[in-house]
Amino acid sequence: MRTRVMDPLLQPFTIKNLTLRNRVVSTSHEPAFGEGGLPRDRYRLYHLEKARGGVGLTMMGGSAVVSPDSPPSFGNLLLYRDDVVPWLRRLADDVHGAGAAVMCQVTHLGRRTSNYAGDWLPVLSASPLREPAHRAFPKEAEPWDLDRVVQDYADAAARCAEGGLDGIEIQSYGHFLDSFLSPTTNQRGDELGGSLARRMAFPRRVIRAIRSAVGPEFIVGIRMMMEEDRPGGLTFDDAVEAARRYTEDGIDFVSTIRGSIESDAALARTIPSMGTPSAPFLEFTAEVKRRLDVPVMHAGRIADVATARHALREGMLDLVGMTRAQIADPHLVAKVAAGAEDRVRPCVGASYCLDAIYDSGDTKCVHNPATGREARLPHTVRRADEPKKAVIVGGGPAGLEAARVLGERGHEVVLYEAAEAPGGQIRLAALNPRRRDLLGIVDWRVNECKLLGVDLRLGVLAEAEDVLMERPDIVLVATGGLPDSDFLAEGADTVADTWDVLSGSLRPHGRVLVYDDNGAYPGLDAVEVLAGKDVSIEYVTPERTLAPDVGSMNSPAYLRVFAEHAVSTTLAHRLLSVRRAEDGRLTATLRSEYAATVQERTVDHVVVEHGTLPHADLYWELLSGSSNLGRLDQRALLAGEPQRDVTNREGRYQLYRIGDAVTSRNIHAAVLDALRLCLPM
Repeated sequence: MRTRVMDPLLQPFTIKNLTLRNRVVSTSHEPAFGEGGLPRDRYRLYHLEKARGGVGLTMMGGSAVVSPDSPPSFGNLLLYRDDVVPWLRRLADDVHGAGAAVMCQVTHLGRRTSNYAGDWLPVLSASPLREPAHRAFPKEAEPWDLDRVVQDYADAAARCAEGGLDGIEIQSYGHFLDSFLSPTTNQRGDELGGSLARRMAFPRRVIRAIRSAVGPEFIVGIRMMMEEDRPGGLTFDDAVEAARRYTEDGIDFVSTIRGSIESDAALARTIPSMGTPSAPFLEFTAEVKRRLDVPVMHAGRIADVATARHALREGMLDLVGMTRAQIADPHLVAKVAAGAEDRVRPCVGASYCLDAIYDSGDTKCVHNPATGREARLPHTVRRADEPKKAVIVGGGPAGLEAARVLGERGHEVVLYEAAEAPGGQIRLAALNPRRRDLLGIVDWRVNECKLLGVDLRLGVLAEAEDVLMERPDIVLVATGGLPDSDFLAEGADTVADTWDVLSGSLRPHGRVLVYDDNGAYPGLDAVEVLAGKDVSIEYVTPERTLAPDVGSMNSPAYLRVFAEHAVSTTLAHRLLSVRRAEDGRLTATLRSEYAATVQERTVDHVVVEHGTLPHADLYWELLSGSSNLGRLDQRALLAGEPQRDVTNREGRYQLYRIGDAVTSRNIHAAVLDALRLCLPM
């Protein structure tokens, strides 16, 4: 067992007058859990869970805004309101009570928002250059704009201090402040443009105003772009010089960023997702640390404990940000301290936490549904008062999560999986080499199930009699779904599906048409795998854009494949039918979604992605013998209460379907199904 004395992660660290209990930080990010721009209970409980889980410093308000003309673009908190103070105070008191420190990031979003949000005020930037991601044409800030924004920063910082926070962090990458520092966004001809000294003048003015407002003891840090990493951008040497001047003005620590965030492609390079090297900016951060005389912090795909420990031991940084890792497991530090780091729920780099903000309104971990739902779903499962016997059929994400939770509850659990290895569609998706880290979702649950004594019976196609022989109290059917091609008016028997591509059972040649009206990952995974097979690919979708359910953090990797392999795209067309020609090739008929026009394509293969249909024959066989006849009390489910339906008093077991055995959805939906159903059982 690693002791606290030996482990650099667990060593205390002092910034100015604040001593952190360890070196692990949850860095500033915006989960969009605020209500009306305020960090109410949901926001507070999210950070409190990390404090209870052992983190040294949790940082809130990823881009909490200081001015009304910086309208929220992703659920940002509103620091220009006085009524934010009591909510900050309550959050700070709770986090402090659990032994952690808490800080807030403050910013003016500048051009990284919309003109058509909030109060519809013109957005600001150093120069009138549009940001590609949020698409606003900003106004060039006038002197009177700068005067009021400086005051807004100072007032926001004062509210954070009044709210009992331990400090703040100024955001300076892709927002208003660094639009002056970067030569790519500062094209001004006045005294604030041109030389480095002029470009840093306005940020220095803001820093000095903040320091004046909060006094000498309150901690003020900056998270800043230390190199823009594009032609004509902010250089490393200029950024270091700026950081040195900022520390003279009152900055107490620097959190490093390499790259810019003005487009999806740039953002995905700055915040790397799966399929990229682990911790790619550590050497870069180590050089920043060598050049500066203040503590240095960094977070950038430091997803595992070993990498974080290495970074600290080698002196590459002072504080290590494990932000997405603690979205996956807010108890990461406590598990390390207890010598149980092998039980840390892994961050697999799916970046669903970020994409979900735009997709469904707030942060969600792809495989920890309790994150952000702390008021309703606990991160630690309590044992049940009375043990039961449960049989689960299906070892995909839903079935494995159900087995884990019921095992934690102390029940006797048997899980049947027809395949030789568990994982279901996750194992299939991970056959795309770039996405192999998804297997961490499976491997963690299998390991937990083994520790909890779950009986995993792999390679067994369970029949109804197998289930009944176990004399179960609970039966969960998690048998998933099968690809659906029945939507075709003709030719369903001639097409392949994305499973065929990913599994390798399709051996493609010539021209391939991939038809995707699911709009999620499977269609794009199929294209990525096919792109390495020396075939010509056309991607067809009825949508007006490519895969709308794949967000901005994940789409760049797929779009790179489209560009590198010259994948052609046809938008807004629906596949009607496929027929086999005399020469054995396939003719696909496409209809425009917006005009009465039909086109045909003659290709060697048609691959379709239309989601799945439930593979639930076993459920229907077992239905009549169940006490609830498969009924799910949704009110009880959402209230976290047990299922008590006894429609059939002759029934011997409760029976439920979960995951894709119900309908075609994603990984998060599958594990959420299992967790909230099984917690009260």
